Amino acid sequence: SLISQVAPDADFLSVRIADDNGISNSFLIAQGILAAVDGGAKIINMSFGKGFSPYKKVVDEAMKYAEEKGVLLVHAAGNSNQNNDTEANFPNRKMAKDGIQLVNWLEIGASAFEKGAALPATFSNFGKYSVDIFAPGVDILSTTPDNKYDTYSGTSMASPAAAGVAALVLSYKEDLSIAELRALIVDTSRRYPKLYVNKPGTSESVLFSDLSINGSITDAQKALE
Repeated sequence: SLISQVAPDADFLSVRIADDNGISNSFLIAQGILAAVDGGAKIINMSFGKGFSPYKKVVDEAMKYAEEKGVLLVHAAGNSNQNNDTEANFPNRKMAKDGIQLVNWLEIGASAFEKGAALPATFSNFGKYSVDIFAPGVDILSTTPDNKYDTYSGTSMASPAAAGVAALVLSYKEDLSIAELRALIVDTSRRYPKLYVNKPGTSESVLFSDLSINGSITDAQKALE
């Protein structure tokens, strides 16, 4: 099956990070990241996460390797409508060994398709100091096995949307450093500094800018411009 995507000319490398029972762990995740980097990936979408990580240092080492190789890591914030500033969510940009934060990291929350109180997805995790930006993640059409299609919602849909914008930009300007690429995605994202929205999972009204570091949503057109 085929579908239009954000970066239609991007090359894809699919990496499996689960065993035959569909179960993943820190060692499989680390191996997957290393395989993607060594396979030539410039951007790694990470649509996975969990609330615990007993071997975080193993994943940290692989992510640090990606940083050293100039690879952007784009990670889904999670679907528990929780505050990632105060609740555990792994993997994340903060190294367990020394507390230093990766500079090649983008943490993505999910947004809906209408500006207003319902702009952040009801399920999306958020965090004024831990989530970078939001990206479309509600009722996203995608492919399924046996040449079929379906719509899905989740930060696992928002994260590849943001990764797709990064790939689109990189396809036009391949010499961007990882820091420049990350900064461009953030700086050109669409900001809503005075918009009050429903805090995900509640009816509490909060500023959208309080739900992420940049209070914004990816904007492919502005990024390209």
